[in-house]
Order: sequence, then C-alpha cells, then structure tokens
Amino acid sequence: MVRCAGEFKRYLTKQRDINMRIVDLSHTVSSNMPVYPGTEQPIFITGCSIDEIGFLEKKITMYSHTGTHIDAPAHLIKNAQTLDMLAIEHFYGTGLRLNFENDSSKTIDISSLEPHWKEIEKTDFLLIHTGWSKYWGDDKYFSDYPVLSTEAARWLSKFKLKGLGLDTISADDSESDDYPVHKILLHKEIIIVENLTKLLHLPGSAFNFSCFPIKFEDADGSPVRAVAYI
Repeated sequence: MVRCAGEFKRYLTKQRDINMRIVDLSHTVSSNMPVYPGTEQPIFITGCSIDEIGFLEKKITMYSHTGTHIDAPAHLIKNAQTLDMLAIEHFYGTGLRLNFENDSSKTIDISSLEPHWKEIEKTDFLLIHTGWSKYWGDDKYFSDYPVLSTEAARWLSKFKLKGLGLDTISADDSESDDYPVHKILLHKEIIIVENLTKLLHLPGSAFNFSCFPIKFEDADGSPVRAVAYI
C-alpha cells in the first residue's frame, strides 16, 4: 500500500505489470446538476470560440462546495485550516469502504462501526456507502439520507483518519443548523468528501484513494476528482 503522495509515481511504475483498475467516484459538473438547496448551479460561458478566436475557452462560475467536493476545517470552524494549508499527502492514502445500504436505520451508530475498528485503524480514508447516490438528480437526494450519529462521529475522530467520504450531500442531517458531525470531524482535521458515487464498485479494502482539490487560496472547500486505485 502507498501511504504518501510522494511515493505515487513509484507506485504507478511498480503497477505496470499488474492489472490495476482505476474507478472514478465523482459526479460530472454541469449547468443543470444537483446542488445544495439554496446554492446556485454552475454557470458555463463560452468566452472564446474556435470559429471566432481560434481556440476554445470557457468561464466557469460555481460555489466551492459544488458536486463531489471536500470540506476543509475552515468551512465551519473559524480560523481553522484551509485546504491549501494542508499537506498534499492529506488528500491521498489507503481506503476502506463500508456498506450500509441495507441498514434499516437512517443513523449509522457506533455499534455499526465497531466491528470494523481494526480495519479503520489501518486506513487513511473511510468511505461510507449508503446507496444514496442512486437518487442523484432526484429531489429525494436532498433529505432523509443516512448520517453518522454524533457519538459515532466522536468515536471515528479518535482514529488517525485523513478523511471521511460519503455518497450523500452532507455529513449532517438536512434539518441541522449547527452541523455537529462536520464540526466533530473537522476539529480533528478529518476532511469530509461529499457527493461520492459508485462506491459499491470498490472492494471493502485493499485500494488507494485520492481526492486532490484545486489549489485555491484560502480554500474552505473545493470540487475534486475522487478516484480509487484497485
């Protein structure tokens, strides 16, 4: 397993004779895509065209938490770290996918996570599959999705995780106005990757994961191309 972004090139070279599969876990950004309620959809304007100028260039306007994206600690905690303050290694590492799609409860509690504590202890990114990404593009996507309990979030915050990934629009309930799960994790510099997709295409473990953000200055969040390397 590769634990550090600095080893990434050597890792890929080593894999040339191995059947490595790369899985795109990101939603496509478009002008008619689902966005968090109250947020404007992305705007694409063709500034230069091949017919008129000789090359194609577009102006893109969108919020920093659009589509598959990362929440930085500074997103909800005053004077906390922004994404550009975190080391590049923070966005790459080993992954563990847990499947809660068939759970009857909409709350993922400690009892659901505890059986996997040994695997969580060894991983950098915990990716939680709830199956909710199947509602992407439907109004149902924005509410009643599964979330961690605050107790489960506190339990996870004790591990040395780099990040938590979810196939839902938020780590907190849609009715929340104080975002406790976000704050518990972000206080520990556990970044939150939201709006993932195709998590069921991953094995439970034995893969690597990356979610490199655009290098914005003072970034409270950023769209990412989340990818798994199997």
